[in-house]
Amino acid sequence: MAARDILDLSGRAALVTGSGQGAGRGIALALADHGAAVAVNDFVLDRAEAVAEEIRSAGGKAVAVQADVSDYASVKAAFDKASAELGTITLLVNNAGMAGPSDKMGRSPEFWQADPAEWLRFFGTNLYGVMNCCHVALPAMVEAGKGGRIVTIVSDSGRLGEQRLAAYAAAKAGAAGFVRSIAKETGRYGITSNAVSLSTLTPPMGEEQLAEFLETPMSKAQLSQYVIRRYGTADDVAAMVLFLCSDAASWITGQTYPVNGGYSFTI
Repeated sequence: MAARDILDLSGRAALVTGSGQGAGRGIALALADHGAAVAVNDFVLDRAEAVAEEIRSAGGKAVAVQADVSDYASVKAAFDKASAELGTITLLVNNAGMAGPSDKMGRSPEFWQADPAEWLRFFGTNLYGVMNCCHVALPAMVEAGKGGRIVTIVSDSGRLGEQRLAAYAAAKAGAAGFVRSIAKETGRYGITSNAVSLSTLTPPMGEEQLAEFLETPMSKAQLSQYVIRRYGTADDVAAMVLFLCSDAASWITGQTYPVNGGYSFTI
C-alpha cells in the first residue's frame, strides 16, 4: 500500500504575501510543488507575475495579486481576486515584512534619536499587514470548515531584541503575540496559527558578489554567532512553512518556531 503524503496540499488554495522574491518566492514554490494553488502577492505586480508564471510553467496553478498589505482595501481586493480564481483561501502565509514596499531595511539611530514618523513603516507591514490579511481571510476560512492554516514570518529581533532596530523588533514581537491570540480564537474551527522566527538569510546578490561578501570580516563575525555556520536560505524557511501548512501540523497552534541556524536557543 502506498504511503500517504502528509505534506500533500492538493485541493487547497494559498495566499503568500511578499512572495515576488526571496523567502516568499521559495514558500510559494514549495506550496505549489505540494499541490496547492497559490496566489502570489507582492507590492510590485511584475515580481508577483514572474513567480506565478514559474508555478504555472511547472504545471501548477497560480495567480499574481498586487497589494500593499498595510492598506486594508488593497488587501481585500487581492483576496477577492485570489478567491475568484483559485477558490477559498484556506492557507495564509504572512511573509511580507522588513521596512515595507521600499524594502530598504537599514538600521535606525538610537531609539530616542529616531524620528517617530519612521515607526509606521515598520508597523505598517510587519504588524498591521498581518492583522489586515488575517481579518480578511478568516471569515472565509471559518465558513469553509477545512482546517485553515495561518503562518506568520517573524524575526529573532522580536524574540531577543536588536539594537537600533527597536521599532522593527516591536512590530515583529507584536505579530508573534497576535498569532497566539488568533490561535486561541480560531482553534475551535480547526484553524491553526503559528509563527516562524528568522535570523539572517543569505544576502540577495550574485554568486561572485556573495563569495566575496562571505570572505569579509563583517560576514565572518556575523556567521560566528551561528552554530550552523551559514546564512539561512529560502528553502530553509519554505520547509518549515510547508510543514505548518500541512496535515502533519494539525495539532500544533500558537507556537513560534525559530529557523535560525542556532543563532539563539532561547525558548
